[in-house]
Amino acid sequence: MGKIISIVNQKGGVGKTTTAINLSASLAVLDYKILLIDTDPQANAGSGIGVDSKEQQHNIYTALIGQSDIKDCIVKTQIPNLDLISSHIDLAGFELEIVNQVAREYILKEIIGGVKEEYDFIFIDCSPSLGLMVINSIVASDAVLIPVQCEYFALEGIAKLQNTIEIIKKRLNPELIMEGYVLTMYDGRTNLSKMVVDDVRQHFGSLCFNTLVPRNVKLAEAPSYGVPALLMFSEDGEFDISYLENKGAKSYIDLAKELLTRNNLPGIKDGK
Repeated sequence: MGKIISIVNQKGGVGKTTTAINLSASLAVLDYKILLIDTDPQANAGSGIGVDSKEQQHNIYTALIGQSDIKDCIVKTQIPNLDLISSHIDLAGFELEIVNQVAREYILKEIIGGVKEEYDFIFIDCSPSLGLMVINSIVASDAVLIPVQCEYFALEGIAKLQNTIEIIKKRLNPELIMEGYVLTMYDGRTNLSKMVVDDVRQHFGSLCFNTLVPRNVKLAEAPSYGVPALLMFSEDGEFDISYLENKGAKSYIDLAKELLTRNNLPGIKDGK
């Protein structure tokens, strides 16, 4: 049965969606079966891997309100082993729709339970908030992964996020664990980035992944092509597996392997 991991940080611009897309794609390349669920109304995770959310009749919103079966919402992407459940702009009003509903924090957990055993990992890309939809995502998860950008305000808000996670664990999801902190947007040329890395690692110790995700042009450009960074258009219009040459893409392959090691899984599934 798969492991469900929410990628969370209420601060925007820290690399949540970039991490969701590229970590999912990297694990898929390593032959693990992955489902990416986009719960951000902006639907950037879908567009970042080439799926137009506006064209999807079934999505996470229609599943949450009971109009769709969760299995009908699953879309195959252009990357083998990587499936997607897209978001929709209507998800922005979902919290108001369920505010008076009984057990409203468990809605997402109930609907994705039916597909959990079909995947090795399920990643939930959360919106930059600590609202009811994000709480649903954390309640539905086995673990939480927190991207932290290597910038001045890196630790700002992390204490509040940790407190929220601890409350959810105590009251709603006692089996929840912290998967770890991923340092993103690292620039080795600046003393500031190095100081932030030192501070975060001192603060969180072994919960910090060793892999540093750098500031990288291809990581920034890839969403405009509708592909993760390890699949970029070559000059002849074909996809080029470029993670060995590109530091940004390679960092997510390294992160994927580190995640597998932490979960006592082989670097490539079945040793293939």
